[in-house]
Amino acid sequence: MLEKRNFYINGSWVAPKKPNDIEVINPATEKACAVISLGSKDDINDAVLCAKEAFKTWGYSTRQDRIALLETFYTLYKKRWNDITDAIIQEMGAPKDFASKLQTGTGASHTKSFIRYLKEFEFEKPLGDHAKNQRLIYEPKGVCALITPWNWPMNQVTLKVIPALSSGCTMILKPSELAPLSAMILAELIDEAKFPKGVFNLVNGDGATTGDALTSHPDVNMISFTGSTRAGALISQNAAKDFKRVSLELGGKGANIIFKDADPQAIERGALRCFRNSGQSCNAPTRMLVEKSIYNEAIERLKNYTNEFKVDDPKKEGEHIGPVISELQFNKIQTLIQKGIDEGAKLVAGGPGKPDGMNEGYYVKPTVFADVNNQMEIARTEIFGPVLSVIPFETEEEAIEIANDTDYGLTNYIQSKDSEKIRRLARKLRSGMVDVNGAGIAVDAPFGGFKHSGIGREAGKEGLLEFLEVKSVGGWS
Repeated sequence: MLEKRNFYINGSWVAPKKPNDIEVINPATEKACAVISLGSKDDINDAVLCAKEAFKTWGYSTRQDRIALLETFYTLYKKRWNDITDAIIQEMGAPKDFASKLQTGTGASHTKSFIRYLKEFEFEKPLGDHAKNQRLIYEPKGVCALITPWNWPMNQVTLKVIPALSSGCTMILKPSELAPLSAMILAELIDEAKFPKGVFNLVNGDGATTGDALTSHPDVNMISFTGSTRAGALISQNAAKDFKRVSLELGGKGANIIFKDADPQAIERGALRCFRNSGQSCNAPTRMLVEKSIYNEAIERLKNYTNEFKVDDPKKEGEHIGPVISELQFNKIQTLIQKGIDEGAKLVAGGPGKPDGMNEGYYVKPTVFADVNNQMEIARTEIFGPVLSVIPFETEEEAIEIANDTDYGLTNYIQSKDSEKIRRLARKLRSGMVDVNGAGIAVDAPFGGFKHSGIGREAGKEGLLEFLEVKSVGGWS
């Protein structure tokens, strides 16, 4: 078992002030794979004060210096690719191929993308030709609290750490205590790349103690959080006390609108996108809206597809899903599956319990409910498991109404060959992202949502701007 009790503060690995050990559980085996310690208020205070001191110089570092360090980090990241992948397999049960190509892969893609945007970004520019003595200056926001989730551990860490470093901010990263191992490798890479002491700090911990101490600390200038909507609301309350800047990437309950003229693979592609990562993605299309004329056919195809969908050991290669993250999450999903049955939805495939022969590990059967209405709990709650709710619709207007009738607004999906219809819907759907015909969202496209799905955007230029304040200067000469 890995011993990972220390924190990375001010360029060194240091022991916690007060040992408070917890085990990191491998969800495929239900056994401990590592032990970490939860940070206290004193540990957070040390890290914040070091970041505050480091900002005095790092906040005024040159673009060239930051680019050089980030390029060194990127080179080192690629050398540790397999180590990062193995950590993600252990800590959150992502299957080997998926963990390598997508979980580890997105970390590399975001790093490369932010380096490109850093090279191009104008940190100083005129307001315009009409006001040539008016200058806009983009400056780092300061000390940042970065709090990341367990479901896409390296993806979310790099979406925060890399633009924070690029902008000249200093930071304290608190990864999820359920999946901290890959983030600790990232800390090793930052150390090896020789970023100045105090610029990046990592303190493991929970939300109630460590996260609260971090988000309420008076010397933290910005909070970037990815996680549940409930936690995001609590963090916003902490931030409001002294007007910290806040960026929140929260939950989703995406609608996948499938019209009768959709391409032949739209049904199965929609189910795959829902089940992938064991359903543990905030942008998963968990509500499938199907035009009535193809509804019965769609249900039969979903039944066949889901019954053949593979759930297996994450250490194996191949296209399958692994377990969900924890016993708590497994039990939540089981409760909601039973709720769907009790509410009168038609169980088409899957259902309660574990897949046959998989008694060890937090494995969930890929599950499909038909004849769902949008007021059922399974249609309104973010289940965060491989559970798909299928809802019929008759008209384009009805589909839009159902899709928008949710507290969330992260990603919606459209499946149609009608370009005019696609454009109409894309404009009317109340979400930060719209994915059409499986095109996907580009790695540097703004990622974020409307309503309860959060505040702000990650990735690309907008992701860099989240860590920058703009200053207007009149009379520039």
